[in-house]
Amino acid sequence: MFDKYIICEDSLRPTKTPKPGAQVEVRLPYYRGLGLSMVEAVDVSVDGQTVDPQVTTLTVHGRTYPFSDLGGVLDDRWEMGEHATVAFPLDRPLESGVHDIDVAIRLRISYMPVPGGGRDRKRLTLQD
Repeated sequence: MFDKYIICEDSLRPTKTPKPGAQVEVRLPYYRGLGLSMVEAVDVSVDGQTVDPQVTTLTVHGRTYPFSDLGGVLDDRWEMGEHATVAFPLDRPLESGVHDIDVAIRLRISYMPVPGGGRDRKRLTLQD
């Protein structure tokens, strides 16, 4: 239902530390905010290349978390509509131009019998 809103337009940017990489802003695909421990995974691919989830980070309102630590974050939330930043290193810097970005977010919601989440795919231009 909220899939088409996951990836924020004009949010693909290069990163330089600690390795060349990129970041993209995303929204929670759910009708209300959730504790970060309920974000099970955020899978990213760039131009068809899957990014290793073990090296990605999620930044929400200024706090950055490795995905491997999210399951234990009990005192922070990601609110509906709030932009979070997913950052990831790449083997080489992204070239200028348009890139295919795919983001799948899996949510662990205690009162739902099946996993929640969504997937979005957009063509974004790398911003400087």
